[in-house]
Amino acid sequence: MTDDSADSALQQARILMQALPHMLRYDEAIVVVKYGGHAMGDDRVARDFSRDMVLLEQSGVNPVVVHGGGPQIGAMLGKLGIKSEFADGLRVTDKATMEIVEMVLAGYINKQIVGFINSEGGRAIGLCGKDGRMVTAEKLARPTLEDGRTVDLGFVGEVAKVDTTVLDQVLGRELIPVLAPVAQGADGETYNINADTFAGAIAGALGAKRLLFLTDVPGVLDKNKQLIKELKVSDIPGLVADGTITGGMIPKVETCMYAIERGVEGVVILDGKLPHAVLIELLTDHGAGTLITR
Repeated sequence: MTDDSADSALQQARILMQALPHMLRYDEAIVVVKYGGHAMGDDRVARDFSRDMVLLEQSGVNPVVVHGGGPQIGAMLGKLGIKSEFADGLRVTDKATMEIVEMVLAGYINKQIVGFINSEGGRAIGLCGKDGRMVTAEKLARPTLEDGRTVDLGFVGEVAKVDTTVLDQVLGRELIPVLAPVAQGADGETYNINADTFAGAIAGALGAKRLLFLTDVPGVLDKNKQLIKELKVSDIPGLVADGTITGGMIPKVETCMYAIERGVEGVVILDGKLPHAVLIELLTDHGAGTLITR
C-alpha cells in the first residue's frame, strides 16, 4: 500500500467512526452523485472517489454515478484536429463531434470509472441513456444569445423522459450503475445532454434522497467568500438578485432547483477534489458543501 493509499484509508476510517447514525439515515436510500470532468482529472482523487462509492454500497446505500467529461472531450477533439465551436459556453455539436462525444463519454470515461470502482472491490456496471431506453432525449431548443441571435447547437439535447426499468433491476443487487449522459431521441438521433441536467432528471425519477454535485468549488459562497452550509429553494432568487450567486454558480443552483422540483429530497454542491467529500457530506455532522432543500 502506498503512503497516499494508507493516508486515504486512515482518513476514511476516521469518518466511519462517527458515521453509524448517518448510515442508518441512508439505509437503502438512493444517492445520485454527479462526478464532474474536472473532479476526475487525478488518479488519486478517482481512487478515493471509487473507494467511497464501494463503501456506500457496502453500507446499505444505493449509489448511482453520473459523470461528465467536457475536458476529456475537448482534448480528444483537439487530438483529432476537430475544432470546437462554442456559443455562450455551449458546445456546438455536429455529427462528427457527436461521434467523438459518444466515444469519449459512453466509452473511454465510463469504462475508466467502472474499472476504478471494480479495482476497489465494487461491482460497477457502465450504462448510458440509450441502454434500455433509460432516457429519451429531445433536441435542445435554440438558445438566444446575449446579442439576440439564436443558434442551432446541433446534437445537443435535453431530457424528455426517464424510464427507470433498467436501474430498478440494478439497484439493491450489489451493483453500482455508472451513467454517461448520452441518449437517443424519438427521431433516432443520438444527443449529448448536460451531465448536471441528466443527473437531476435521473435523481428525480428515482426519488433519490440526495443528489451530490462534485464540482471544483466548495459550494455556494456568501459575499465574504464563506461557505453557505444550507439553503432553501426560496432563498435562491434573492441571492441571485443581490449578486451573491453569480456566473457559473447560477446554472448550478438552477439545476438543483430543477432536481428538487422533480422529487429529490436534498441537493448538495461540494468540492469534488476534497478527499472523501461524499463520505464527509453524507456521514458526518458538519458536511462538506451547500445543502439545498425545499
